[in-house]
Amino acid sequence: MAKRMIVMLVVMVAFIAGLAFIKFQQFQAMAQQFAAMQPPPDAVTTIVAQREEWPATLSAIGTVAAVQGVTVSADLPGIVDRIAFESGTSVKQGDILVQLDTRQEQAQLAAAQAEFELSGLTYERMKRLVEHDAVSRSEFDTAAATQKQAEAKIHEIRATIERKTIHAPFSGVLGIRQVNLGQYMTGGDAVVALQSLNPIYINFGIPQQEASQARLGRSVRITASDLSDVAFDGRISAVDSVVDEATRNIRVQATLANPGGRLRPGMFVQAQILLGTSRTVVSLPGSAISYAPYGDSVFVVTDLKGPNGNTYRGVRQQVVKLGGSRGDQIAVLSGVNPGEEVVTSGVFKLRNGAPVQINNKVRPANSRAPRPEDS
Repeated sequence: MAKRMIVMLVVMVAFIAGLAFIKFQQFQAMAQQFAAMQPPPDAVTTIVAQREEWPATLSAIGTVAAVQGVTVSADLPGIVDRIAFESGTSVKQGDILVQLDTRQEQAQLAAAQAEFELSGLTYERMKRLVEHDAVSRSEFDTAAATQKQAEAKIHEIRATIERKTIHAPFSGVLGIRQVNLGQYMTGGDAVVALQSLNPIYINFGIPQQEASQARLGRSVRITASDLSDVAFDGRISAVDSVVDEATRNIRVQATLANPGGRLRPGMFVQAQILLGTSRTVVSLPGSAISYAPYGDSVFVVTDLKGPNGNTYRGVRQQVVKLGGSRGDQIAVLSGVNPGEEVVTSGVFKLRNGAPVQINNKVRPANSRAPRPEDS
């Protein structure tokens, strides 16, 4: 009986071992099949890299600032008697903007003028009497001083009336009115913003290692994303004397003509310092660049070999060094050679060695001076 049980146990162990071996062979064959399989190729667009001559420039993001800009405010308290401007209009230096009520000052001026006339008569009378020793010299001096005080009082009241007439301190464009007729204003209350828009300043920062490029008088070209149909040319008019400790940038100011006031204070613009020379670069669309903290890269299409030894069209990730930008284009200083085929769309889904299928029926924009339809 025991012998029979042992024989059955040996047979069962052999049977289970056979099944395990068969399954192991099956799993190993499946693993080899999976390893030999290639994922389906990703559809991408490409461009052949070419060399181009780009003018040497130094790019920065700038902010528009008025050469003269101020919020016109009341100097003295009073009630608004007349508003002589419309919001958003142009004014010249000296134009009246707001007139405060001066009826009390006008009455005081009339009284002061009467006192001045009386003091003048008294002075003339004292002058004749002192010549005949009819009055003392001190009485004559008192009459003269009284006349001067009356005259100074008139000047004081007239100055108060003038200060209640708010003028434009310089020529420019007004903002939105901030006062209403009959409103009581205290000293310092805002009336309207006034900006001088032509010429205009552009303030921008450049790295401290590039400070030597920001020379006074050097040409600067300004473009704005919402004014893509025009570029503004100006010159560097000032360079700050200190470097910002937080950013290690030095502040540069350019002055340029702004006909029509198309550039407004506060706008963000792209500033390019023209360095006067040109350099040869490889130009690619901005969509071809894969940006990453450890380094920017592109995907170059080439022939690769798979695990089974077969050749397929795939991509090789290549780290690149970037230069400036121009419209939709990015200058590549190193990492890409002319004639290499570079992926321009679909880079976000690629990895090194991934197979691709090229379809260039619709390509990303690659213009040096784009004109967006919604601009």
